[in-house]
Amino acid sequence: MNISKSGYRVFSANSTTACTELAKKITERLGVDLGKSVVYQESNRETRVDVKESVRGQDIFIIQTIPRDVNTAIMELLVMAYALKTNCAKNIIGVIPYFPYSKQCKMRKRGSIVCKLLASMLAKAGLTHIITMDLHQKEIQGFFSFPVDNLRASPFLLQYIQEEIPDYRNAIIVAKSPSAAKRAQSYAERLRLGLAVMHGEAQCSESDMADGRHSPPPMSSGRTTSGHPGLELPWRHQPSFPGIELPIMMAKEKPPITVVGDVGGRIAIIVDDIIDDVEDFVAAAEILKERGAYKIYIMATHGLLSAEAPRLIEESAIDEVVVTNTVPHEVQKLQCPKIKTVDVSMILAEAIRRIHNGESMAYLFRNITVDD
Repeated sequence: MNISKSGYRVFSANSTTACTELAKKITERLGVDLGKSVVYQESNRETRVDVKESVRGQDIFIIQTIPRDVNTAIMELLVMAYALKTNCAKNIIGVIPYFPYSKQCKMRKRGSIVCKLLASMLAKAGLTHIITMDLHQKEIQGFFSFPVDNLRASPFLLQYIQEEIPDYRNAIIVAKSPSAAKRAQSYAERLRLGLAVMHGEAQCSESDMADGRHSPPPMSSGRTTSGHPGLELPWRHQPSFPGIELPIMMAKEKPPITVVGDVGGRIAIIVDDIIDDVEDFVAAAEILKERGAYKIYIMATHGLLSAEAPRLIEESAIDEVVVTNTVPHEVQKLQCPKIKTVDVSMILAEAIRRIHNGESMAYLFRNITVDD
């Protein structure tokens, strides 16, 4: 395809070589060359972007994979989007397979919803559309003032299970916490397998204890808000009307970890959207081994694999961790041979082609359930 007549360009906003691999795979599938641009950090760590070809009147797709240096990657994307906007690009579409700060999409006491802030920044920089994959919460799409296509990696992971796991018919899909049960159920129903749910100490740390409903924190006895003895407590610490008392809030206690479902003599496949700090997954694998599972697989879309994750996986009861290439993790694979990669460049390339040609995206969501 002659890119000068195709009406669109594909750029990579990354300054590191490892992060441009996905962009190269996508452009190879599309039959176009990667757009000519230079993205680099100056000596004072400022991000500079130089676009080396005309983009006037074109549909521009910016592929940005997120490495460990998340904030630098975000600035690269913002600066490149703004550069393309000022150079009269017709539409600027961000291809962000793993959307950063997606876990910070709820109010946490006196914190902020950072994901909403990032959505506003991207719109201000000039983006008009986003292609992403498996958002941590689907409601994040409501933070944006422009269209968001939230693609799914489940067809690729399901294909891996069917083709690469021997005797997968003897497997059981496991949710490592009740919050992951809907996703696990979606996998189990499409594979015609059983479902198990883990509950207890190993459940997800994103509990409602930190969602703001327990703020302000309780004051210790004998203290006042001003820190001076003898002053009255403010109205919020007293009943609104005399004789009316609010019910006591009972503290939550995590029960001992339990597995709802029979995993004895089965292959246990734990599914989730993100695998970052792996302590919870390692603890879940040990419990499943104790319950009789003879093989443990972890399936996740985004393999962040931070800190000591490769070493912990290698030393654990986990047999294999399967993630997609939405996030670069070649270094982690060298440290731990248990980590396997599934390529999702095909669906990202097809999404780019369909958006540019004005075709329906429904084909990419066929057989995809609401809970997936």
